[in-house]
Parts: sequence; structure tokens; C-alpha cells
Amino acid sequence: MNFRTTAIIAASLLALAACSTPADTTTDPNGFGTGAAGTAADPASVAYFKESIGDRVLFPVNESTLTAEATNTLNGQANWLLQYTDKTITVEGHADEQGTREYNLALGARRASAVQNYLVSRGVADNRIRTITYGKERPLEICSDESCWSKNRRAVTVVAGGLNS
Repeated sequence: MNFRTTAIIAASLLALAACSTPADTTTDPNGFGTGAAGTAADPASVAYFKESIGDRVLFPVNESTLTAEATNTLNGQANWLLQYTDKTITVEGHADEQGTREYNLALGARRASAVQNYLVSRGVADNRIRTITYGKERPLEICSDESCWSKNRRAVTVVAGGLNS
């Protein structure tokens, strides 16, 4: 290799090093953080909420009644929200593709309200929870079969500042 090629490679490596992710400074202002903030390893993160606690509950056909499994997930959500009082949420209500658009919007609203009411009953302040309904407009799975419909009958808790689906 000649000097020019070596210089270009060295400059490229320095440029790539400058693009690396900075140290996590959320735990230490000197840049010696744990690197866990914002990941599933950080209990205060949205990723932890979504992966460890669960951000969604499922519903039976044409119902907005919470199942035992749903209340278990919501108990975890309530405990997390009571610990991290600076967090606010939006509860999205969803339905499967069966039924009219209007019916599914109303059903999604009832599902979101059921989650909101449960969280409030567990001590989460009502002013920290917003609800919205999407009805059948945002399916997770698309097919005309129970295997898809069952995943679309849901309420999803979205923590402000986080990305959920």
C-alpha cells in the first residue's frame, strides 16, 4: 500500500469512530453511564415497559370485558405507572375486521375505556391517561381468519415518548 491509500483508510476509520454512539450520560454527567437507559434493561424505559410488563391486552369477540390475563398485565402496568409518576400514556382501542366501521370504532373506544378505568381503579391518576379508538383501521395481522382477528382485538398502552404498535 502506498502512503496515499494508507492515509485515506486512516481518515475513514477516524470518521467512522466519530460517528459511534455517545456514552449514556443519563446516569452520569461525565459520560460513564451504564448504557442501559432507554433499553429493556432500564426499568424506567419504554422498552422495559413494552417487553417486560407488556403493552397490550387482548379481548374476546365483540367484548370489552377484561380477561384474567388482561388484568394481570394491567396490574403490572399500574405498578409501573405508580412508580414512574412522570409518565403519561395513551390507550389505543382496536377491533378486528368483522363488523362495520362505526361498530368497531365504538368497540375500540369501549376497550380503551375499560383499560383506563381499570388503571384508574388501581391508583393511576386519570389525567395521566388518554384514550383513542382506531376500530379496525390499524390491524396487526391481515387475514380473514381467527388467527389474525384474535391479535387485532386489543388495547395497546403507549407510553408518551415511546414507540409502540
